[in-house]
Amino acid sequence: MLPGVGVFGTGSTARVLVPLLQAEGFEVRALWGRSEEEACALAKELSIPFHTSRSDDVLLHQDVDLVCIYIPPSMTRQIAVKALGIGKNVVCEKAATPIDSFKMVTAARYYPQLLSMMGNTLRFLPAFVAMRQLLVEGYVGDIQVCDVRVYGPSLLDQSYGWTSEELMGGGGLHIVGSTIIDLLSYLTGRRAHRVHGLLRTFVEQNNLIRGIRRVTSDDFCFFQMLMGGTGSSGVCCTVTLNFNMPGSFVHEVMVVGSAGRLVVRGTELYGQRNESTCEELLLADISGVGPEVKEMPLPHLQGLSSMVKALRQSFQAHEERRLWSQGPVASAPTFEDGLYVQTVVEAVKRSSISGEWVCVEIMSQEPDPNHNLCEALQRNRN
Repeated sequence: MLPGVGVFGTGSTARVLVPLLQAEGFEVRALWGRSEEEACALAKELSIPFHTSRSDDVLLHQDVDLVCIYIPPSMTRQIAVKALGIGKNVVCEKAATPIDSFKMVTAARYYPQLLSMMGNTLRFLPAFVAMRQLLVEGYVGDIQVCDVRVYGPSLLDQSYGWTSEELMGGGGLHIVGSTIIDLLSYLTGRRAHRVHGLLRTFVEQNNLIRGIRRVTSDDFCFFQMLMGGTGSSGVCCTVTLNFNMPGSFVHEVMVVGSAGRLVVRGTELYGQRNESTCEELLLADISGVGPEVKEMPLPHLQGLSSMVKALRQSFQAHEERRLWSQGPVASAPTFEDGLYVQTVVEAVKRSSISGEWVCVEIMSQEPDPNHNLCEALQRNRN
């Protein structure tokens, strides 16, 4: 029996997610919105029987056993930790800071019997699933280089909000770059140990955001990662994110190795071995998902659809196995993966400020909140 679902959020992702859940047999029992008006309007549109602007009303709903959290990053940790604490399974988007991510990891470790996964849908896109399998089978030989390009229109909301604020989790690096960092780890089986990055905000104001307010989130980002190993045994990754390009959306992920290369363009997988003279189509777009919707590019839309299918299959199998580490969601990003990604994001930000390479050091314990204050007081005394 599939669990009843409670959805947090009324944005574009929630609007797409709810019909996908319903099509797979999930009953969406409750919806949370920032205001009663937003929640009421979307609940009526999507035939959801209960709506509210109070988070506890969804979390304590007796028919809700799976919580899907698609709200601003600064609010994610609070809802996710509380949901696990009262026995709900959780699928959620990224948090805003490494400290928030660490608290989510701690909660997930306390309740290993519950599902706790990050909602990076690119891991479920069939093209990337096939790419990973071919990499494991040695199609490209030893992995040497990963190159990623994502170009598209502005990520800013219609009015000044969290997407405009770097400290609230806005910007291309946090919103899109985090999914790429996680994807590269999934594809290569490695993690970054050093990074170097450059962030820029080219559009600080526009027709809707002007006056004393300015956009602080990045709309251009370029970063490099050294992943796994040392010297020639490591993997070099370059990622370019540009959200100043109106019109079409470009999403290309290439992995080059000693024996060939694989590349996903949009939702299709191509490959070429060293001895071949031309590139071949290895996996066409046969997902059957409709055209991309506003504010959700096709790779993410089809990945979301595949993720919901995997959730349905996993809950059906879970009744017998009681193990989330096996089956359809076994490859889904965990909260620990979320902490790693958030750590890399923060390291890229620090590199952009210093202009130097920065080591990636994953938090092993929550820092003392008074530590920085004590350091500042000590510097003042000196």
